Amino acid sequence: MKNDLEKTIPLAGTVDESVVDGEGIRYVIFVQGCHHACRGCHNPQMWEMKGGDKATLASILNEVKSNPLLHGITFSGGEPFLYSKELSILAKEVQSLGKSVWCYTGYTHNELKELEKTNPDITALLSHINVLVDGKYIEELKDETISFRGSSNQNIIYLS
Repeated sequence: MKNDLEKTIPLAGTVDESVVDGEGIRYVIFVQGCHHACRGCHNPQMWEMKGGDKATLASILNEVKSNPLLHGITFSGGEPFLYSKELSILAKEVQSLGKSVWCYTGYTHNELKELEKTNPDITALLSHINVLVDGKYIEELKDETISFRGSSNQNIIYLS
């Protein structure tokens, strides 16, 4: 497993402590790259696959370990499922610390269930996510009164 933690992912950025990206105090990683291109996206600078800074899973895990106040980690972006293999390794390690994993995705849960039929890395990541916030951001359904979502079509799904 130690070698797996040397894998890298392109990050658009991180937030050391957030209370708006899931329940409790969360370490948030924003991956670089997204093909959904939702109109009105909060992070269009993260769409491009090239860019961002490479970070090892070990360095991210060390950041999480260094803050005893964290309730968990949140994957956002960009599109986290573009990095299913790497994020599944990180998520498993974070859960082994007794912390939860939230993941925001432009895919619906049903779309992910279809995609995992041909991509076992998606299955691996889904198995280590506690809470999935699914669905593309739809500008016409923007709703600032709902927690942890940008538009009313998005769902909060407790996977474990």
